[in-house]
Amino acid sequence: MSRLHFPRIRSALLAAFIFLGIAALAHAAGDASDTLSGTPFPRALDSYPDDPAAPLAARLLQRAAAEPFDVAATLLFFLAIAHTFMAGKFLHISHRYKHELEVLGEREAGGDDSPARNRTRDRLRFRAHAFHFLGEVEAVFGIWALPLAAAIAVFKGWGTMVHYVSGTSFAEPVFVVVAMATAGSRPVLGFAEVCLGRTAALGGGGTAAWWLAILTAGPLLGSFITEPAAMTICALLLGRRFYALNPGPRLRYATLGLLFVNISVGGTLSHFAAPPVVMVAHTWGWDFTFMLTHFGWKAVIGILVANAIYFLRFRRELAALVPDAVGAAADGGAIPFCITAAHIGFIVWTVMMSHHPPLVIAGFLFFIAFTEATGRHQHAIALRGPMLVGFFLAALIIHGGCQQWWIAPLIGSLTRWPLMLGSTLLTAVNDNAAIAYLASRVPGLSDPLKYAVLAGAVTGGGLTVIANAPNPAGQSLLQQYFGEGGISPLKLFLAALVPTAIMGAAFMLLP
Repeated sequence: MSRLHFPRIRSALLAAFIFLGIAALAHAAGDASDTLSGTPFPRALDSYPDDPAAPLAARLLQRAAAEPFDVAATLLFFLAIAHTFMAGKFLHISHRYKHELEVLGEREAGGDDSPARNRTRDRLRFRAHAFHFLGEVEAVFGIWALPLAAAIAVFKGWGTMVHYVSGTSFAEPVFVVVAMATAGSRPVLGFAEVCLGRTAALGGGGTAAWWLAILTAGPLLGSFITEPAAMTICALLLGRRFYALNPGPRLRYATLGLLFVNISVGGTLSHFAAPPVVMVAHTWGWDFTFMLTHFGWKAVIGILVANAIYFLRFRRELAALVPDAVGAAADGGAIPFCITAAHIGFIVWTVMMSHHPPLVIAGFLFFIAFTEATGRHQHAIALRGPMLVGFFLAALIIHGGCQQWWIAPLIGSLTRWPLMLGSTLLTAVNDNAAIAYLASRVPGLSDPLKYAVLAGAVTGGGLTVIANAPNPAGQSLLQQYFGEGGISPLKLFLAALVPTAIMGAAFMLLP
């Protein structure tokens, strides 16, 4: 029988009692607050007592004075952003503790099971896992959602916090999780690989041809199968056909920047596939024809120009990457077309029901059952990556709902070019769907300003991991090719600057 560690038990009981006490006090305070005040949360934009004619800085100061919670929420939001830039540091610390644990294990191969040694192992193991969790980019905003929830409970009451979280729509995270898992299935990936392979064959079928095909045709698929699905397919194929050949660091990041930017604009050929477009299409009356004639063809030109520039810059290194048996048919043979058609049907259902999470989940359950029944032609459904991405997006939505107090007046105070540039920069520190949604709530925006804000939102969607909903999916699938520190946010930002500028010029300068 193992010994009881009374200090550890006392610490656990003390922590439990403190947590329960805080929860009880917050619940009681929340009940009192909810009884005294029926004000909505987050606060309605038209309820702030600021002067619309005042300068932007003065208006924001007036709003901050009227609602101190807004300052706390925005501070936590920017701390979360800073955390994403430090994720690689935390991963490095995690690897250091894992190495210390391995060294300790080698030294004690003779078998020292003393309580002191066990405590050392436990401490190292806990620190390694804790810092690894802190280094998971997809977990960052979820981690910072906890202090945000505490701030809401302190400022507004426990009941308000519960009502806000439970009343938030998580349709997009649910959709992205299901779309990623479905699009990452073997039949769908195989079908996409065959289609893109025929495109690559036009260029000889080498690594450079595959690189161009994936980065050109792949993102445009996002206008029809949705951007999260296109990102999943492109990232998986790039990993197989390109990253597995160990390209140089510059080319690795250049490709990632191109992928994120191209996916962000590649969904603008339609009105139902890109998250920021979906946010405004119904409100502003933009249909498929409008998106294709105002955005789509310009996005195609921008993608072709950006890919051509990067191809010319790295053509020698691409030519030196000799393809091997990567992606060969070692997955288990040919897949019957009826199974592939059924998987495509599940994706179509997911797209059609994207705003109805219960129906999306119901379709996914049938998809799981179908993959079990056709197991010989399947591989295991990867859920860890999609679940982390869904967690990331859900937390980002919770944070984003508390940022409208400063984003909306900023958008409303700009003219066409400043609005486009401002929307691009805001997208880098917030999800572009949130920027588009807030813009749709600004009254009196003219048609040129509506165009400018959406152009900026999709243009800036590749600058950071948080800028576009599908980006965390690409991050999750490709970070294994970027060393133990993972993907550097700064290097991604720099790699995406050139294609971002090209896309912005295409949207704003072409007639």
